[in-house]
Amino acid sequence: MNGRYPFLVSIPHGGTSVPPEVRGLVNLTHKEIVFNSDPHTRLLYGFDDAVEALVDFDVSRVFVDTNRAPYDYPPRSQDGVVKVITQDGTPVFRKGRTPGRELIGALLQNYYHPFHGRLTGALDTLPIEIAFDCHSMLPRSPPVRMDAGRPRPLFCLSNRGDRNGKPKTAGGLVTCPPEWLRALARSFQAEFEGEGRVAMNDPFRGGFISVAHYRRRRIPWVQVEINRGFYETPDREVDEARLAGLRGRIFSAVAGFWDEVSG
Repeated sequence: MNGRYPFLVSIPHGGTSVPPEVRGLVNLTHKEIVFNSDPHTRLLYGFDDAVEALVDFDVSRVFVDTNRAPYDYPPRSQDGVVKVITQDGTPVFRKGRTPGRELIGALLQNYYHPFHGRLTGALDTLPIEIAFDCHSMLPRSPPVRMDAGRPRPLFCLSNRGDRNGKPKTAGGLVTCPPEWLRALARSFQAEFEGEGRVAMNDPFRGGFISVAHYRRRRIPWVQVEINRGFYETPDREVDEARLAGLRGRIFSAVAGFWDEVSG
């Protein structure tokens, strides 16, 4: 034993960089790119020394979203592996400059596939017993979603199931045992008692990363979302000391869950 928890932590949306392949095509300011990424998640979930593996990503999800299927790109999709519009409907690229198939292929080859390769390598070579795909979410559902304006919980934990973590249909896929997801929710609720609601599969049920890698290895995956309103001001300012404190509490909740289910 090396003293580390047998966890893989994936942080796919924490990066804010613009790939050189699309520089000159972009319609967004740096501030807009940061807002439409998952800023601060690399600090919030930066459990490097306490877990078996941590895989993060430098590029903004606006340009390469590793939590989307590689075939889900424009014009087929506006919110796929390469975005056409932001969460508030702003065009990502200048008029007439949306990447075509060749450029999208280069982005997949240079950034998307290497990220997934790192996840695969960790799952195949390290003693991983559960993986967490870690994100942040806006306090309310953004304008581009069907539930626009709906308030969101403090945390959302997802396994592709229903709001109790169970399969939505008989024999349906869940990426983590329902009893594990409920134990994780209890641990988060205990750690953050009185500060907000911990929901399961609401408003998110888990994305491409957790489903694809669960199907390949059958190692459990949970998607974790924290409400940005918990640590950002209305002007989107943050206190790094508060973020560091939250990181410790999030890890305490995850570690407490594991101590319960693995004991």
